[in-house]
Amino acid sequence: MQNPITRRRFLGQVNCAAISALPILSTLLNLKLVSNLAAAPVPNDYKALVCVFLSGGADTFNFLVPRGGAEYAEYATVRGGIALPQANLLPITPTGLSGISLGLHPGLTGVQSLFNAGKAAFIANVGTLVEPVTKDDYDNSLKRLPRNLYSHEDQIEQWHTSTPDIRSAKGWAGRAADLLQSTNSNNKVSMNISLAGSNIWQSGENTLEYTISTDGAVGLEGYDAANTDLSSLTGLRTKAVDSQLGFNYQHLLSQAFISKKADAIDAYKFFNEATNIDLPTSVTFPDTYLGSQLRMIARTIASHGALGHNRQTFFVERGGWDTHDGVIAAHAEMVPEIDAAIKAFYDCLAAMGLQDKVTLFTASDFGRTLTTDNDGADHAWGGNQFVVGGAVNGNRIYGNYPSLFAGNPLDVDRGRLIPQIAVDTFFAEMALWFGVPKSDLPLVLPNIGNFYDIASSGKPLGFLP
Repeated sequence: MQNPITRRRFLGQVNCAAISALPILSTLLNLKLVSNLAAAPVPNDYKALVCVFLSGGADTFNFLVPRGGAEYAEYATVRGGIALPQANLLPITPTGLSGISLGLHPGLTGVQSLFNAGKAAFIANVGTLVEPVTKDDYDNSLKRLPRNLYSHEDQIEQWHTSTPDIRSAKGWAGRAADLLQSTNSNNKVSMNISLAGSNIWQSGENTLEYTISTDGAVGLEGYDAANTDLSSLTGLRTKAVDSQLGFNYQHLLSQAFISKKADAIDAYKFFNEATNIDLPTSVTFPDTYLGSQLRMIARTIASHGALGHNRQTFFVERGGWDTHDGVIAAHAEMVPEIDAAIKAFYDCLAAMGLQDKVTLFTASDFGRTLTTDNDGADHAWGGNQFVVGGAVNGNRIYGNYPSLFAGNPLDVDRGRLIPQIAVDTFFAEMALWFGVPKSDLPLVLPNIGNFYDIASSGKPLGFLP
């Protein structure tokens, strides 16, 4: 008797055979079959991940900064004209940290308060790695390195995919959604929701992002079901689409196209009706683009029950971090902006009693060189990121904050630091909290075995329960 086809075995067969070898029509049919597989029992909890991507390569060694005498002097010497004044740094006293005093960029007042309250933490010197690397490994090509280090396009892709050794159009959130989407009672709208358009992070084999705007779902261009004025272009377009949807098509591609168009219209209406709610009036989001994005995410999270979602991911983006010059002035504007939006987002979640259910994290292309050419810095490698949420084991620095003197053991060139924490380890912590079984981590993060033993009882880093 043949072994029964389990969901994982079926997905594996689709991944290995249908996706890579069969014609596109067969692939579409197979993916439809995957979506119809029996759903797993619906859990009685809700969780969401929010990625705030700082595109351009944020200079995060000016986010988390040495504040003590000798360490600050080391920092000021290597950073030169882009060093923050010591007196301006916001003090923090991380639990369990000894031997170094750290402070935050003066624009991170909200993050400072969340950190001090145990609701935020920093991950120090994190970046893309295929396997652990030392400076000797780097200098003598003894270990595999991420493809095209210091390239915006490649490093963004690698932060999204967590596969720096190979190109991929599938992101780790998409792969996690492939495993977990069946925990949702309704998938008319994808559990992966983006306010920054199409992205790799949320793309899986049979899950994609659902793109919305700061005002709600994005409908078909020029279509408005309420417009019956045939003297207007929108009314004519709407009638044409409705007429098209009414036809029966024999050709499979045409039928699939019309079906998708109808699904998009249904999803648009369903999403906007479900999220048509008011947020707590006690919280005011800043009138910025990121503030508007996070406000819309808060509305969507508050509507997760109406949407039928027990798991959701969200992707937002704030560009402008490619600071080859003018870093001090640029950060003076951008850092308080992201800080205010994130603090308002957390406060809104807390007002709704959902702060323990949502984890927000920052990510960026790469860090920047510690050395400067006048008033900016070049592309580099490792950097510092932070996480925010009620479930976060905060007021801590995870990883070892590196020495910043020129030529230190992690410095491969001009203050480009080898990461001491791989993005895989950072992401594994969140994937496990999100509900990915530990045994399935390699399906989501293929290189995780190079950094974390899934057979161990411990957490990859420990910032989430």
